[in-house]
Amino acid sequence: MLRVFWVQVVEENFWQGYAETQWSKKKVLTATRGTITDRKGDVLAVDAPAYTVAVNPQIINKYGLQEEIVQGLHQLLNKDEGELRTLVNAKRDNGSFYPQREVRNEGWKIDQELRDRVEKFSDELKEKHKIPDSGILLLKESKRYYPKNTLAAHVLGYTDREGNAISGIEAYYDKELTGTDGAIEYKSDGRGIEIPKASEVYTPAKDGNEIQLTIDDTIQYYIQDAMNEAFNQLKPISMTVIAADPKTMEILGMANLPSYNPNEYWVDVEQKNFYNHAIKSIYEPGSTFKIVTLAATVQEGLFNPNAYYMSGSIRVPGQTIHDVKRSGWGSISYLEGVKRSSNVAFVKLGYEMLGPDRLKQYVDNFGFGQATGIELPGEAKGVVSPEQQADFAAMTYGHGKLLVTPLQQVAAVAAIANGGKLMTPHIVKSITDPLTGEKTVTQPEVIRQVISQESAKQTGEYLEQVVSDLKIGSGRHAYIDGYRVAGKTGTAIKVINGKYDKRKQVVSFIGYAPVDDPKVAMLVLIDEPQDSDLGGGTAAAPIFKKIMNQTLQYLGVPKKFDNKTTTDIANNGVKAPDLKGLTVQEAKNKLAGLGINYATLGKGTNVVSQFPKAGAILKTGQHMYLLSEEGDKVNIPSLKGQSLRDAMELLSAIGVEVKIEGEGYVVSQTLTKENGKRRIDLVLEPMIKEGEESGQDEQNDEAVPGDNASEASGSSP
Repeated sequence: MLRVFWVQVVEENFWQGYAETQWSKKKVLTATRGTITDRKGDVLAVDAPAYTVAVNPQIINKYGLQEEIVQGLHQLLNKDEGELRTLVNAKRDNGSFYPQREVRNEGWKIDQELRDRVEKFSDELKEKHKIPDSGILLLKESKRYYPKNTLAAHVLGYTDREGNAISGIEAYYDKELTGTDGAIEYKSDGRGIEIPKASEVYTPAKDGNEIQLTIDDTIQYYIQDAMNEAFNQLKPISMTVIAADPKTMEILGMANLPSYNPNEYWVDVEQKNFYNHAIKSIYEPGSTFKIVTLAATVQEGLFNPNAYYMSGSIRVPGQTIHDVKRSGWGSISYLEGVKRSSNVAFVKLGYEMLGPDRLKQYVDNFGFGQATGIELPGEAKGVVSPEQQADFAAMTYGHGKLLVTPLQQVAAVAAIANGGKLMTPHIVKSITDPLTGEKTVTQPEVIRQVISQESAKQTGEYLEQVVSDLKIGSGRHAYIDGYRVAGKTGTAIKVINGKYDKRKQVVSFIGYAPVDDPKVAMLVLIDEPQDSDLGGGTAAAPIFKKIMNQTLQYLGVPKKFDNKTTTDIANNGVKAPDLKGLTVQEAKNKLAGLGINYATLGKGTNVVSQFPKAGAILKTGQHMYLLSEEGDKVNIPSLKGQSLRDAMELLSAIGVEVKIEGEGYVVSQTLTKENGKRRIDLVLEPMIKEGEESGQDEQNDEAVPGDNASEASGSSP
């Protein structure tokens, strides 16, 4: 009786608490990590089912399956046989076998295909030995999956096997993506089975936010495809390409080589493969930086394209600076100096005319020496620290105590393209709460007006001649027939052990197109191509050309030709190829290569039909429409602002009946159904539109440091 009294009264609180721990259970409800998509909604990162292989030593030893399971799992998982034997024979301290041991790391979070093979092996063992259980367990879990493998790997980053965010968007927005786990607390009986009528506490899991990027996975594919081809030929240390919409500074594509597959980040990859050079590496930019000097002198009214100067060399305090052609080209105009990428021209413009103080102010105003603020971790600020007069002179052509990131350069050239506005680059388009549907959209952000709209336009026209002058323009290898391209080459000699080494160079091309209505600004940068004789004009410009041509075609930007070419195409046309049965990506690549404008309709992966049909003659500006679903399944896009011809072409491709009211351009559309068939009513009105304004050596883009440069800034890894 005393003992009962002691337990029930004196120790009541202790035993009551202990009892509750026995009958109260808590199950964690894991939140799903938020999905990451491209700007069109195509999935780039998502949580997917995964399975962990485990073994039950109790069962395995009961039926004597040790060696069979060791051999089978060794072949399936490539797990060391000795480690497997330890697992299948694992015992507790009291000598009894464990009921479960996971096969780490080879059997941890495997995919569905490998899981099915392990299950088949388990079933074969049960059938062979006529036993109910083989002792092989498959524990269902989830893992981060990147369906496009290496595409945009440096942008996305990755999560490790424990679910920790390591880099990229995954790390920058880890808190938003992770969400909050929920739980359910319930009462159970002595066997651990839930008591249905017992009170329970339920806290739902809150899944992570969904992040939509500004990246377009098709443009990203064009970038990486061209980079892979060039990387194999040039064999550089690294390559970087960035493409952006200059009007908003939304990043359309960003890639580096070497790269990695975030699904298998641990497989045969060196640490350097994870480095995002686009935002972390700093370089002396070389002649691409001459764009800043040119824009500043145009803004200040100092640039006279028809004035003459003596090329070849120029003396500044402590240094003599040469053109790449040391004897020069004689007395030439400043416009010719821009086309030939003459260092002397830019020293005279930026150092003598503009002056060190104003030059430095423009460099600062264009955003150099400051982080851009893009939503990615680890962005470098760069260095702008001229001290001596020679430093200021060298800065006019992108050398000296000046180090910039690739992204800073893209932001600066975009400011020329968009009318003089320096803007914050963005790679996140929106963030959506999956529970409430609330969406936060990233708005374009203007930092400052660097130069006037008129000065930006004039600068762009001069840069266009760097590309369009097919005789002496240093950027002529970036010329695209039908598109007006503005750009600048760059060949920066690297600093090795404090001295410039002409055998090691960073070559690049930066520009935008079309000049009259810019859609894409882009930088191609190649660090130390194996052939040191290749400059930015011969190595980087052709890559720029290929990517830009494909991208503008993909965006539906029509080509504009001179009268003769337009007449020829209008008369002869281009024959539409047969694309049915190809994947959508294969069809896009084929049309881009033929210079044919196109648009895609549907969410399928293969082309099921096309319009116009194969063999039809496409006239100037006419689009090919690729349907990846049957016409009655395709959503009808907004046609507002389209001409009647364009609207009819698109609707004919879908197979929708059309009723038209008015003339000119579409101002409204109404979808109805008649007898089960879709019909769209279009209202058209006239629209008043504003009228349109109607070679040298391949290394001439090279920025040559001065003869007497005793010190120079370092370059990036």
